[in-house]
Amino acid sequence: MKNRSLISINDFSKEEQLKILDLAEEFEKQPTQKILEGYVAATLFFEPSTRTRLSFETAVNRLGGRIIGFSDTSSTSVQKGESLKDTIIMVSNYSDIIIMRHPKAGSARYASEVATVPIINAGDGANQHPTQCLLDMYSIRKTQGTLDNLDIAFVGDLKYGRTVHSLVMALTNFNCRFHLVSPQELKLPSVVKMHIKDKNLEYYQYTDLQEVLPIADVCYMTRIQKERFSDPIEYEKVKNAYILKNSMLKGSKDNLRILHPLPRVNEISEDIDDNPKAYYFQQALNGVYVRQALVTSILGVK
Repeated sequence: MKNRSLISINDFSKEEQLKILDLAEEFEKQPTQKILEGYVAATLFFEPSTRTRLSFETAVNRLGGRIIGFSDTSSTSVQKGESLKDTIIMVSNYSDIIIMRHPKAGSARYASEVATVPIINAGDGANQHPTQCLLDMYSIRKTQGTLDNLDIAFVGDLKYGRTVHSLVMALTNFNCRFHLVSPQELKLPSVVKMHIKDKNLEYYQYTDLQEVLPIADVCYMTRIQKERFSDPIEYEKVKNAYILKNSMLKGSKDNLRILHPLPRVNEISEDIDDNPKAYYFQQALNGVYVRQALVTSILGVK
């Protein structure tokens, strides 16, 4: 994995993904080390982020590396019309690795073609979010003891949800069954469903969340993303499509865990937060360990 970019989760093989998860376990036991002294990581966030940016920066800081970059383009030359190409080439001169989020699908792949250092895609529009995928895989394996033969329910915005797209693709390597819950307008794109079909795996589509709760080992909730809708009326139609409440978990499996890439709006009621089946805050913390594993592997330190 040394010096390789991670743009799509499929850029890394199943075996390489599992190596990242195994290494993340080691970092969870000892997250503070000084193995990145002398390294500079650039975080370029052209789109808002809390958990992804801060967990990457925490990951690098705990390992002794330095962070440069921006989380608001208003203070950069992007506002003067600087192209993405020029920004990436310039920042490549200042850093050993670039972590980038951008609202345009395909931007991260383009950046990897012009950069002279590895690029990690921290989300490109509604396309993919491979590092979120890896921490989701880590969280599933940690709570279920395996990634194999699980029933995974994906709920909410499956059309624009880049975290869903990446995770579905990755879990097709583990013989999972997919339960897809969404409004008709927000169904999982056919190009993503093809990954399931190509592996001859089962998927089922629903509009009723209650149907899947007794079946699921993992319930992966997502918010309806207002920023992805060009028509506010369409957003208003679906914004409250699914709200998971504590009372709805009666009759669910003991091993069920509720995941969410965060931020949540109202799709998970706060009365679930104290339920042992709620795992989304620990899931976010797991992002630090997974991103430590990923950065050190790409830089060749581990």
